[in-house]
Amino acid sequence: MDLLHTIAANVIEWSALTLLFVIGLGILYLVIIYIIDVTQTKQTIRRNYPVVGRFRYVFEHLGEFFRQYFFAMDREELPFNRAERSWAYRAAKKVDTTIAFGSTRPLDNEGDVIFLNCPFPTLDEEAVDPQPITIGGDSAQQPFTTSSILNISGMSYGAISRPAVTALSKGAKEAGIWMNTGEGGLSPYHLQGGCDLVYQIGTAKYGVRDKDGNLSDDKLKAVASHEQVKMFEIKMSQGAKPGKGGILPGGKVTKEIADIRGIHVGQDSISPNGHRDIHNVDDLLNMINRVRDVTGKPVGFKMVVGSLRFFDDLCAAILRRGAKSAPDFITIDSADGGTGAAPQPLMDYVGMNIKESLPLVIDIITRYGLRDRIKFIASGKLITPGKVAWALSVGADFCVSARGFMFSLGCIQALQCNKNTCPTGITTHKKDLQRGLVAEEKAVRVANYAKKIVYGVGLIAHSCGVKQPRALSRHHVRVIENSGRSSMLSDLYPVPEIDQNLIAVKSL
Repeated sequence: MDLLHTIAANVIEWSALTLLFVIGLGILYLVIIYIIDVTQTKQTIRRNYPVVGRFRYVFEHLGEFFRQYFFAMDREELPFNRAERSWAYRAAKKVDTTIAFGSTRPLDNEGDVIFLNCPFPTLDEEAVDPQPITIGGDSAQQPFTTSSILNISGMSYGAISRPAVTALSKGAKEAGIWMNTGEGGLSPYHLQGGCDLVYQIGTAKYGVRDKDGNLSDDKLKAVASHEQVKMFEIKMSQGAKPGKGGILPGGKVTKEIADIRGIHVGQDSISPNGHRDIHNVDDLLNMINRVRDVTGKPVGFKMVVGSLRFFDDLCAAILRRGAKSAPDFITIDSADGGTGAAPQPLMDYVGMNIKESLPLVIDIITRYGLRDRIKFIASGKLITPGKVAWALSVGADFCVSARGFMFSLGCIQALQCNKNTCPTGITTHKKDLQRGLVAEEKAVRVANYAKKIVYGVGLIAHSCGVKQPRALSRHHVRVIENSGRSSMLSDLYPVPEIDQNLIAVKSL
């Protein structure tokens, strides 16, 4: 009996020691994993949330197998569904972007588009790179020539963080694309990467205003003196909030941001609803020409389309004043664009979608004989090759995206952009969250994403039988109607001829 007790005691003792040893190994393993996670620079979530952040990637992987039981389907989520986000992530990481077993994209939704493949597609050896386009060639002292297809849309330093701006700047340089500064002014981090820049002048004129908030010629000259600044864009309105200026909560207004913008630290940065010195098309043309004369660089404007009458009035004013008074470019934003903070009534109900507005505006400009003079930039949820290819087919010269490049930085669509609590460090100024976004690592992904877009658009173009993306036209696209049948885009929006009678009347 004593022997049994001794054996039992030894078993319990060894079991306890084994358990302690296993627990110790577990703790040591967690410590090692913690150290690995906080020191690695590849993945933001793991760096900001060591150990527990790994569960996101486990669940993301399991989601491929259990999504039909527990998760939303590929095409269900808004504003961007899983399929779109996943493509952007894979493109940025430079991993396989092919899929298997068929598309999850419905092919009979009203308004969706399909491209018409050619029986004799372009062979690889016949393909050519995207052709360069010059902006401001007839008006600016320093025109801007670029072959870029998809560029980085306006995201202000303030709305996004220092490492995010730095990563975007460096990635843009690597990809050979431009970056729009957003309305928050020019920061050192925009310049740091060496990329081409488009300086945006918002309604508050941050960075180029005097002490009274008026546009300053001296400050315009100072900004234009940077060789990287290639163009100036006057923001009339933006996708998520047409009729409302920029909104940056005071919690995100640091001293550096306040100094760049010329405002007070910690106070909400609320831009006026519109430019106080622009009340009609002549005022707009006056500002365009003033900025162009002062800076010597191409100038255009950005807006969400509302009343189409505006563009008739604009063209009539240009014809009266002379073609050189025209903007060098127009950026058309979509009403479903995104922003860090916007009133929901404006986001949900105001403005035209780019699917409708882009062809209509291009056609108005064409009828007035100004299409060769004015270049078009398309903006609004153009984050995949198919959407970019559609915009080029309609007639856009360039495309820009903000949220696509946010995904390339690691955005997980947490919808925290306006709260300074972004878990991936993109739209927050909290240092503990920013540290997860390592600019040098993310810059590579920004460049990968931009290059993959161009590659994907090229695939579509070559399938349609043209040699380069800008050769796509409305004849290559069909649009799904409510019957499930499709119509040629060129039939729905036939490209008009120049209307000499209209020009003669409006020139009087």
